[in-house]
Amino acid sequence: MQDSSNPQVQIAYFSMEVGLSARIPTYSGGLGVLAGDTLRAAADMGLPLVGVTMLHRQGFFQQSINADGQQEVAPVKWTPAEHLERVQHPRVTVEIEGRTVEVQTWRLSLKGIDGHVIPILYLDVDVDGNDEGDRRFTDHLYGGDERYRLAQEIILGIGGRRVLAALGLAPRVYHMNEGHSSLLALDLLRVKLDELGDERLNDAIASVRDACVFTTHTPVPAGHDSFPRELATRVLGESGLALFSRLPGQAQAELNMSHLGLALSGFVNGVARRHGEVSREMFPGHEIHAITNGVHSTTWTSEPFRALFDRRIPQWRHQNYALRHAERIPLSEIADAHAEAKRALLDEVKRRCGVALDPDVFAIGYARRATAYKRPTLLLRDIERLQSIAERHGKLQVLYSGKAHPRDMEGQRLIAEIHRLRARCGPNIELVYIPGYNMDLGSLLTSGVDLWLNTPRAPLEASGTSGMKASHNGVPNLSTRDGWWVEGCIIGHTGWAIEPIGHHGDDADAAEADQLYRLLDDVVLPLFRTNKPGWSEVMRGSIALAASYFNAQRMLDEYRVRAYGLG
Repeated sequence: MQDSSNPQVQIAYFSMEVGLSARIPTYSGGLGVLAGDTLRAAADMGLPLVGVTMLHRQGFFQQSINADGQQEVAPVKWTPAEHLERVQHPRVTVEIEGRTVEVQTWRLSLKGIDGHVIPILYLDVDVDGNDEGDRRFTDHLYGGDERYRLAQEIILGIGGRRVLAALGLAPRVYHMNEGHSSLLALDLLRVKLDELGDERLNDAIASVRDACVFTTHTPVPAGHDSFPRELATRVLGESGLALFSRLPGQAQAELNMSHLGLALSGFVNGVARRHGEVSREMFPGHEIHAITNGVHSTTWTSEPFRALFDRRIPQWRHQNYALRHAERIPLSEIADAHAEAKRALLDEVKRRCGVALDPDVFAIGYARRATAYKRPTLLLRDIERLQSIAERHGKLQVLYSGKAHPRDMEGQRLIAEIHRLRARCGPNIELVYIPGYNMDLGSLLTSGVDLWLNTPRAPLEASGTSGMKASHNGVPNLSTRDGWWVEGCIIGHTGWAIEPIGHHGDDADAAEADQLYRLLDDVVLPLFRTNKPGWSEVMRGSIALAASYFNAQRMLDEYRVRAYGLG
């Protein structure tokens, strides 16, 4: 596979999920979409990089919502051969519970803006000859129990490293996007000890650390994969766990994938400045940097705005920072492009939900994983107050979307709660929950609503990227000042902020909901209703000040210099 389009792969980028297309459903949400944006930017920038991920034959899940507001799930049906090329040889093996499991590889050639190709390798164990149970390990993304998850991480980390070696690729840098792939570092350590001798453990660790980069995305301890030693011994094998136990401080520890990644990586980073601070508190004694996420500008800019930028800022696709010059675009052209994007969204809502929305009515968008800390119902906490705001300023349309993990019962309850509250909204508030959230719908939502809402409990939002996509389309954000919005919020220029109260609980939620209502009532809706040029100024500022910085090209340029050492 060492072809002329990518003759010297120097960086291997590992991620459990990669989101490149709704038709290749090997992603669940933000982590995978970020990975896809990273790989797209690498292709555009001509970086010598290869991606490694999992096939996930049944994806995350397909979501529908029944008449009672209950989420219903089904496997995603897709055919890998329609999108990917099977790599016939060589195949590698890994050991799972003492059994030899063969790993086959599929390949997608991702072409950048100037023709540079990034190969992305998808690992698959649905192979003739493998035990029938083992063949299911690459079916479901984040499915099954701890055993299933650890088996997947063996395939990704150990299997992925061995696939690269078998293909003759010798990356200088291994970038682990979250702890799911940390076992690759342990396998690298095994290889290095075989070279240096078992007694030179410290030298071997230093060599592996020189080669590994680790990005953590999770600001809460419960979000980091950890496996009991008994399970790890059974699934990974005694020799694998024995090698882990030789690492400093891990002799009796559970197999924690984040701790493993931290121990064997020379460069570690969080995904926003605030998240870097939280991660340093969570993992004391480790040097943890911060590289704030970004989104792939061309992918997440809607067609109307692409056409506008092509006309007014012709270099923007190659040089995303040139979006700074959006400040020169006439306000009327910003408004016209948004109106076209809004029509496209409302057409899709009618097609999916049978609801005809009004393009002249203010539309608020909220779409992300449905889970408690993201507080999807904060806007609906006081329906009577929201009704009174709508009576003063005109009708509102509120568009929700997002999946709850099948085991997240509270997240599923919140979807049902939003569905139930529809009946209480009255004639001035149209509330719609759009099922089947995916990349296509996400693109329509972030470009077509008038205001992008995000209400996590701080500091639990590591970064968030949907608001960056909104900014690329001139959609202002109204968000809790957390994650990327700590850096991206310029009040009245890119949007507005809900200031965290500093503690959690019902009183904090009530106080932050009060801020949200006051901002809508006193600032956002009056500006939208009575000062259209002023509103368009905020839209333009979102592009010029936020999109020009919070893009994957800038993010990957930081990785290139700071983490990969490519200069």
